[in-house]
Amino acid sequence: MNRKIAVLSDSHNRLPASAESAILSADEIWHLGDVCEDSVLDPLRYSGKPLTIVRGNNDSNFSWPLERRLHFGKKTFLLTHIPPSHPPEADVVLCGHTHVPKNEIIRGIHWLNPGSIGLPNKGAPAAWAWLSLDTETGIFSWEPVPVL
Repeated sequence: MNRKIAVLSDSHNRLPASAESAILSADEIWHLGDVCEDSVLDPLRYSGKPLTIVRGNNDSNFSWPLERRLHFGKKTFLLTHIPPSHPPEADVVLCGHTHVPKNEIIRGIHWLNPGSIGLPNKGAPAAWAWLSLDTETGIFSWEPVPVL
């Protein structure tokens, strides 16, 4: 089954209205941490879409896990805020923290970072991303989306 997943990170108390309607058109939403104030996510929560959140270093909601491992087909997806310093047991790592978009393969692991939707850094634009995922095979595509 194909799923269109909105992936965002590093809101830092901001969810731009210009991105909200597109994000809410997703089948589900993954937030990779540094939400900061929980109420920022209210529009996403009230949408009824599945919402997966991992805790960032600036979050105080300790009910959110530091990482989540999701399995699709034969692939393991690791959702975390801070990129691991050692090679993780995962095929795909989705992380935030740097506020800079990333899509690269390092030592056979695919590293994806949507950038920061609320507080861009190092000249990168505010951004989030679409993850189109075949949940049966784990085959995916990644499309960064700048916030206009």
